[in-house]
Amino acid sequence: MADEAVCIIAPKVIRSRTVATATPIPKGTILYFSADPNTAAASSAADQSFAGITIEEFTGGEGKTTVSAAMDGVWDIKDSGAGATLGTAVAIGGANLFVTADAADLLNGAFLGYLQETAAASEVCRVELRGY
Repeated sequence: MADEAVCIIAPKVIRSRTVATATPIPKGTILYFSADPNTAAASSAADQSFAGITIEEFTGGEGKTTVSAAMDGVWDIKDSGAGATLGTAVAIGGANLFVTADAADLLNGAFLGYLQETAAASEVCRVELRGY
């Protein structure tokens, strides 16, 4: 995968997510809820329900079925291409990308948090995660 998020300020809220045992997931991958219960996969499109950012590499194939995911903290995340202004609410915008959030993102759980700096198109910027 590419464009993994980079932790700037350490998270305090960590959740365990169930993942496919054979699928590798790099550290810093934005996860979305892919199935019930508590099952997550790497983000791949906009409007996916946020399940955290991996704080460890999941190598897959070891019989392990869980990975730790951060729900808060400040992370460098890449803009999906449109740019956004400081303080803007952002949501999952694709594979390890953010996009300006709209009302639907709040309702479907894709909301990530708020920008801590202005983002030019496709720029990596600080995002403070929502914390839950």
